[in-house]
Amino acid sequence: MKKKVAFYTLGCKLNFSETSTIARNFQEEGFDRVDFSEHADMYVINTCSVTENADKRFKNIVKQAQKANPNAFVAAVGCYAQLKPEELASVHGVDLVLGATEKFKITDYINDLSKNDFGEVHSCEIVEADFYVGSYAIGDRTRAFLKVQDGCDYKCTYCTIPLARGISRSDTLENVLKNAKEIAAQDIKEIVLTGVNIGDYGKGEFGNKKHEHTFYDLVNALDTIEGIHRLRISSIEPNLLKNKTIDFVAQSNSFVPHFHIPLQSGSDEILKLMRRRYLSGLYVDRVARIKEVMPHACIGVDVIVGFPGETDELFLETYHFLNELDISYLHVFTYSERDNTVAAEMDNVVPQKVRSKRSKMLRGLSAKKRRAFYESQLGSIRTVLFEGENKEGYIHGFTENYVKVKAPWNPELVNELKQIELTKIDEDGLVRFNFVAEKVEV
Repeated sequence: MKKKVAFYTLGCKLNFSETSTIARNFQEEGFDRVDFSEHADMYVINTCSVTENADKRFKNIVKQAQKANPNAFVAAVGCYAQLKPEELASVHGVDLVLGATEKFKITDYINDLSKNDFGEVHSCEIVEADFYVGSYAIGDRTRAFLKVQDGCDYKCTYCTIPLARGISRSDTLENVLKNAKEIAAQDIKEIVLTGVNIGDYGKGEFGNKKHEHTFYDLVNALDTIEGIHRLRISSIEPNLLKNKTIDFVAQSNSFVPHFHIPLQSGSDEILKLMRRRYLSGLYVDRVARIKEVMPHACIGVDVIVGFPGETDELFLETYHFLNELDISYLHVFTYSERDNTVAAEMDNVVPQKVRSKRSKMLRGLSAKKRRAFYESQLGSIRTVLFEGENKEGYIHGFTENYVKVKAPWNPELVNELKQIELTKIDEDGLVRFNFVAEKVEV
């Protein structure tokens, strides 16, 4: 009988794309992939270290695996496995811990699936993480996450990602296009470009510092591939989002008018403490340029609250900055101290209660911004891509500019692109619509 393997992914879209590639490697070795809740011979947990909660969740996920099969072999890979390998290895039930360079070779480490008394660790010095492994994830039938870049050369004072993933490096343009064509051949309508710092694309594409292509070259090349209906840029640093890229998206065949641009703080004083590579004025310019050429574009923002030195006045500076900005929603992160970062040693620590209060305020602002954006779209004609899950009798989908819509469940709509007119906002905050062709209200 075939051995069974199950996967659990914590963290970002990039992790999901890498889990998919690792899973395909297992299937090539003769394993059957099953759901994490099912009985399996081996459980692989792809870890994250961006937030404190991701670290704490790891132990609970190991317990879930042991509950499903107490004798199963449990492996931990990914960012947390690179940063704190011994800590993960000491968790009861963990048999194998693989760092940044070893995770894609996991099948080489499992000659047999006998339980170990203590987790076996294979993790490198992060300077050795200088090669690139391409990957993509097909989360459902409608959308795929395509990894184009890995690692980061930035030195933001709060961030452990360079320690967990190494230097900035890119897939070759040829391989990205090959993967995109493979995805398109599977009737997947949307590709989301992902990486650690995708605006840095091109750096390290030849395994050294040679730099032939840029992010602008990448989007130009992807836009020519037949069979891809939508391309979405997941997250891009404001200093790397150039005006020519914005202008290209505005007239593109496939790229959608949706940008997710990390801000982290609206206070220049805090941005300097964070060692970000821009100030608030540049961010204002980027938003203005997007709205000038794509008035209907959706703009999402990452922001961190409670960074050391963030006084009430500086937090309010961020709040008012965001309130006045023509953006569509926020992803709010409460600052948490990370080992081996500059910020963890800083003075003027913000109390946890204050961090929580500020987070709640910005989440409230996000809800207000999203509502205002949805209201601005009512009456407009958009194209929606319907998703595959029946959620309490409804089917959901996203327009090209990331308005989430709902309709009574209809399996024939799954993975279909339909023209709709947005009509009203429902009680749950999602948008109702009419199909343009039939003019039938749903």
